[in-house]
Amino acid sequence: MPLPVVDTRQAFRPLSAEIVRLLRSLGAADWERPTVAGSWQVRDIVAHLTDTAFRRLSLQRDGLAMAGPASDQDFVAFINELNATWTRAARRLSPRVLTELYAEASGALAGFIETLDLDADAFFAVSWAGEARSRQWLDIGREFTEVWHHGAQIRDAVGAGPFSDPEWLRAVLRIAMHVLPHAYGGLAAPCGTSIVIRVTGRASGAWTLHRDQDRWIVDEGDVVDPTASLTIPDEVAWRLFFNALPPADSRALVGVDGDAALASPLLRARAVIV
Repeated sequence: MPLPVVDTRQAFRPLSAEIVRLLRSLGAADWERPTVAGSWQVRDIVAHLTDTAFRRLSLQRDGLAMAGPASDQDFVAFINELNATWTRAARRLSPRVLTELYAEASGALAGFIETLDLDADAFFAVSWAGEARSRQWLDIGREFTEVWHHGAQIRDAVGAGPFSDPEWLRAVLRIAMHVLPHAYGGLAAPCGTSIVIRVTGRASGAWTLHRDQDRWIVDEGDVVDPTASLTIPDEVAWRLFFNALPPADSRALVGVDGDAALASPLLRARAVIV
């Protein structure tokens, strides 16, 4: 079955509310804890979530004009600089102020997202899926994966365990699977090659990549006798797709049955720009 539309609009509000509840429970030391997001501490992730919410509201809801990068090659550097300038400035803010800002920003973002038409053209194309033009539901879903995985990074850092609703992670993984044809684009394989990816755990599911004449296609569900089967726990899958898992760990944590070369693009797949 082809990948279906995943409507995450109504999930933004409860997800962000759960993040805010956690932030309000943290002690001063928790805000300085290191995270899997590179050099960022918990407070930096909260600042980033606030920034991206206000940024989307300003650009898409309010029509703010903002100069972009000079070329596609400069895009990653441009995004990195936007992120860095905000997190540096937010070092002046207390945890209480950051929490209040994020509560306001996330509530406004949820309200705006709930008004959007799934079938319209996306405001931002989902570039990590290899798309120059996307439908709005996928862009909304991409935004949801951003909120979820940064929230999960905070929970991981403070030992809070998984989010309460496994359906949120399942939605994240269903969105992230759109990266696979792009990730496998450089892998030559005979027509008819099939790779089943099985995710285990509370957010379990199965997806199959098929090699067509000149491209890879991903479907939801599995097939009998695939060329290779890859098995990955859900708590490993999100870390893999969102840059929170060292390469050596991903190789050890993904089970491979069949041609091991067919697992390599999955281990490098990232459903995130930076």
